[in-house]
Amino acid sequence: MIELQSNLEGRVFKLHDLEETLGSLGYTIGGGWEYDQGSFDYKIDDKVGYQFLRLPFQAVDGQLDAPGATVRFRTPFLLSHKYQIGLDDQVHVGNVKSSFDQFQEPQDPDASFPKEYIPLGQELLREAEQCLLY
Repeated sequence: MIELQSNLEGRVFKLHDLEETLGSLGYTIGGGWEYDQGSFDYKIDDKVGYQFLRLPFQAVDGQLDAPGATVRFRTPFLLSHKYQIGLDDQVHVGNVKSSFDQFQEPQDPDASFPKEYIPLGQELLREAEQCLLY
């Protein structure tokens, strides 16, 4: 994980506005969101695992699944997830249980971030700042 300095950090926005603006730039809301926090993710590459620019946020007014929620950005960062190749050896047998355990565990959920993608991640962050702040 590589933290990036950003003018977005600490800024407050309506979540709906962020979804529209950042969605048009290719960001998606990360799958690990909760009612009070989440992130916008931009997938940079997926050749060996996945490399993301992540823009994390915290709810300051309302819950993320409710209309009108307001959020504050936290420190953006670059993140790599490297997944196992082949079958997951942690899958449990059984009809019901196997339907939930079919996905692979990450080999390294915080893998080192490829240096060649750092400038691209920084440029993507600047683009998001330009669209949201100016």
